[in-house]
Amino acid sequence: MPAQQSHLQPAVLQNSVVVFSKNYLPLARINIKRAIVLLVTGQAESLELGNPTTWEVRSPSMVLQVSEHIRLTGGNPERLWKVPPVNRREVLRRDNHTCQYCGSTKHLTIDHVIPRSRGGSHTWDNVVTACERCNSLKGNQLPHDANMIPRTKPKAPAHPAVAFAEQFWKAQQTREEG
Repeated sequence: MPAQQSHLQPAVLQNSVVVFSKNYLPLARINIKRAIVLLVTGQAESLELGNPTTWEVRSPSMVLQVSEHIRLTGGNPERLWKVPPVNRREVLRRDNHTCQYCGSTKHLTIDHVIPRSRGGSHTWDNVVTACERCNSLKGNQLPHDANMIPRTKPKAPAHPAVAFAEQFWKAQQTREEG
């Protein structure tokens, strides 16, 4: 039994930490081990937002207080991010693997909202996920002619940090209201 216990991690190492950019934009949630490395190497500092949870991590040579929010101290304030290419995998990911006309999750294809034969382009704001049935029904028609308007307006995916920031602030708002 003692050999098995040595493989178990202390409970504190199961936690995660929110990382903010140098400009205080929430970027991502990382595991506490990565946060410890960033803090010890001076690449990050603890943030005191509201009344955050802190965990005490001990080693033979030091005791470290790890906050649930840390801020990067160096590097490029906002990393460059390229909009991914318009391809099947990325369109399916953006549309949550759901037909934008009927909501089906089976037999998915890509549909050009304005058909290419009618001057539509192969760009983020003109492609949506569609099931084979809806794609066939719509055919070469414009959305209003086929009476098939996509459930969401197609657009390029958001920067991952921006998407994470939106989720983070919504969760904070819900936490404060609750």
